[in-house]
Amino acid sequence: MARLWACAALAASLWAWLPALAGDLSGTWVSRYNEDWDDRLPGPEVGDYAGLPITDGARLFAESWDPSRLSVVEHQCQAHVVGYISRGPGIIRNSEERDPRTQDVVAIHVYHSNWTQYRTIWMDGRAHPPAWAAHTWMGFSTGKWDGNVLTVETTHISQGWHRRNGVPSSDKAELTEHYFRHDNLLTRIGITRDPVYLTEPIVKSEDFVLSDRAPANAGVNNTCVPVVEIPREQGWVPHYLPGRNESLKEMAKWGITMDAWSGGAKTMYPGYAEGHDLGLNAGTP
Repeated sequence: MARLWACAALAASLWAWLPALAGDLSGTWVSRYNEDWDDRLPGPEVGDYAGLPITDGARLFAESWDPSRLSVVEHQCQAHVVGYISRGPGIIRNSEERDPRTQDVVAIHVYHSNWTQYRTIWMDGRAHPPAWAAHTWMGFSTGKWDGNVLTVETTHISQGWHRRNGVPSSDKAELTEHYFRHDNLLTRIGITRDPVYLTEPIVKSEDFVLSDRAPANAGVNNTCVPVVEIPREQGWVPHYLPGRNESLKEMAKWGITMDAWSGGAKTMYPGYAEGHDLGLNAGTP
């Protein structure tokens, strides 16, 4: 009988640990790229804002954007912001920091080999900084477990982009993420709210697979050192004046009217095609 009670006590203690074990996201994760391949790797085409709930201001910004801007010294080392970086190439390595006395998880540290970025997700219940605190590419993140789902809230994000063809994200954007682990698979769902450049939230998702073959030093040599690539007058930033970006006309090759590519919440839902002349028969599909 004593042995029976001992086994029961051991089983109960192990059962108590199961949620923590199931919720451990530690390890090296590699993206599977089975979602939005063209958008994430080759990159979106100039003028393709379809499916994004952008404001008129975001559209004007994107239509005025020149890819040569990235060659300017001040912009060469601009990393992907936290809401976008998981969509790019590279590996993600997660590790836990535990209180040495209680063994409670204090923080989850995230390393992105893409642009060699380090992110901390605080798990100790601390509050977010005041609005005037510094903004960074990775922002300030706090997380909590809801069963086996890790929910992360991030604020204080620097200005970046929602799509890598000039669609901007503002420094007032905030991000909610949900992480689901299924054995060696990890799913991330990101919900971005941006009162400046979005009329409603953007929802994106990515899948990752646990890897024991990814190089331990991936990304460590990605230190960016800006240099003068193209001699320019000091202070000059490549751009297009409104209505002068001829590259936007390249989208016409798909035989779909520009209104369908121009973005906005109206282009996000299936019903948009009904009652709209998308020009599908006007050119070569």
